[in-house]
Amino acid sequence: MISQETIQKIQTQVDILDVVGTYVKLKKRGANYLGLCPFHNEKTPSFTVSPTKEIYKCFGCGKSGNSISFLMDLEKYSYVEALRWLANKYNIEIEETAMSPEVKLQQQTSESLYIINNFAQQFFTNALFNTEEGQDVAMSYLKERGFREDIIRKFQLGYNPAARDAFTNAAIDARYNAELLVRTGLVNNRDEKLQDNYRERIIFPIHNPTGKIAGFGARLIRKNDRAPKYINTPENEVYVKSRLLYGSYFARMAIDKADECLLVEGYTDVVSLHQAGIENVVASGGTALTTDQLRLVKKYCNNLTIIYDGDSAGIKAALRGLDLALDERLNVKLVLIPDNEDPDSYVNKIGAAAFKNFINENKKDFIIFQLEASLADAGNDSAKKSLLVNQVAETIGRINRAEDFTKRQDYIRQVCEILKIDEGGLHNLVNKILRDKINKEESKAVAQPASTDTQNTEAELPDADADLFQNKDEQNERAMIRSLLEFGLKEWSESQSAAEYMFQEIELNDLDQLMQNPALLEILQLYRTWYMQGISPTDKNFMYLENRDIAELVSKVMQSDTDISPNWKNKYEGHIATREELFKDEIISSLNYLKLRKIRRLILDNQQEMQHATTREEQTIFLQTHQHLKQMEIALTSGVGTVIMK
Repeated sequence: MISQETIQKIQTQVDILDVVGTYVKLKKRGANYLGLCPFHNEKTPSFTVSPTKEIYKCFGCGKSGNSISFLMDLEKYSYVEALRWLANKYNIEIEETAMSPEVKLQQQTSESLYIINNFAQQFFTNALFNTEEGQDVAMSYLKERGFREDIIRKFQLGYNPAARDAFTNAAIDARYNAELLVRTGLVNNRDEKLQDNYRERIIFPIHNPTGKIAGFGARLIRKNDRAPKYINTPENEVYVKSRLLYGSYFARMAIDKADECLLVEGYTDVVSLHQAGIENVVASGGTALTTDQLRLVKKYCNNLTIIYDGDSAGIKAALRGLDLALDERLNVKLVLIPDNEDPDSYVNKIGAAAFKNFINENKKDFIIFQLEASLADAGNDSAKKSLLVNQVAETIGRINRAEDFTKRQDYIRQVCEILKIDEGGLHNLVNKILRDKINKEESKAVAQPASTDTQNTEAELPDADADLFQNKDEQNERAMIRSLLEFGLKEWSESQSAAEYMFQEIELNDLDQLMQNPALLEILQLYRTWYMQGISPTDKNFMYLENRDIAELVSKVMQSDTDISPNWKNKYEGHIATREELFKDEIISSLNYLKLRKIRRLILDNQQEMQHATTREEQTIFLQTHQHLKQMEIALTSGVGTVIMK
């Protein structure tokens, strides 16, 4: 893991204008910068970057955050990958926290394999472009297939010469470890002699989502009945086939903008479609889709269109991933290429524009396609039809989220029309499947006690995007948190900071009952923990957390519009007090809301207990308590209402 010291260095040195400006052309507008949003297509700029607050906000699509979240959203990096990208950009040496010798060895091995793969790619590309054999054998083949030089360079294609050990000798001369060379799959060891594994083949580097070369696909050029057409890297520390999609690194931004991922089978399908200007495409590498691959698609978008050959093998391959795709809540469509063509040959045959039109006009809903294909196979066999009804009910039952109710109902209606069966009966069958699934999950939950691991709180946090639906309590909780983050380190008195005053005034044990938003409560508690440890927290500490929900919530809290209107300043002369000057009033007001909430809770508790009083003395005590609490409520109410949050 990256050490906190390194993360702190990154926080202090990162320049959000520098990071965002790598991807977006920004123009200065007052104190902020404006540009076209990279997350959605727009003609009028609505993407704003604040260098002072170190945050960005798009008023078109609602995306917001800091430098790390920008990289995570745009490049689809993980938190650690984004930190490493920033550390590399600003020449910050990464310090790792203590790790076991086994983990350290695995990490070192992984880095070594990436380095060897990078060397190999350069060797293969050089062999393709700068050797006579590469030009005569490989480049002529690629150009015959219609590939342009610019697209060949983009995907870093290469060629491994026919000589038995051309690459091996180059790698050994460059002092790469023989054992690691074998582990990459680039080299094999036969009779204690190292030799190349991909001789006389076109080489397709396979990049991971961050652009590192994890492995290779090698395609045979000359006809050889005994040799496989494709050879792939054997699985190792960095190449796990089930977790990779060919072309994902080059397609990630196009998928994000199109809000659709096209999935094909082969490497050449991806390269050809990119050359035709269709860049939101990846390949499964000819294997059945896996959960990890589908989750990689889910990082980019919710809409998956599978484009496979129209033969029976292509149809079966496409259908294999359906249930897994539904489990990942992807909207799946299917397109079958006609006339025994594949996407590579078909786009070259009819052209890019016609291919795009064909895809848009021939998309079929995956569930309905599966049903129609299975129905045609069943024919008039009533037993097969009965089995088909149960299968389609199981499939629809996978659409089991409450928010997917309408989608599930629509599928039931369409299926009943196709099968000509009673809609109520299918409803009952799907509901039974859903109930059985819930009962099974509840049984598991009873058998496995809930974890107390605080690291798992992220999944339980409420949606931080519901800004438009905040009630007054939520607004004032945010006001208190913003006051703490902005003014907590200011001096309250000679012996106290503002943060210490706030912690003194509120009873932390009561907050879990008083605060409605548990994420805001977590921010408050984390602030106090850091403060007690001698750290001086600011909003930056939270916005650079790995917990995206907390980071984004703090970003939204800090973006609240609290500036005084320019019209107000123009209309009235004289000094207008700023929030900086009025920070004590703001803190007291936000604390008063919490105190008022507690008083009102005590009033309700007292009223309930009063109903069970059995003697006049008890009733008198409860009445006196009620009057005292009401007086406190009135006093607090008069001090409430000055919070600046809208």
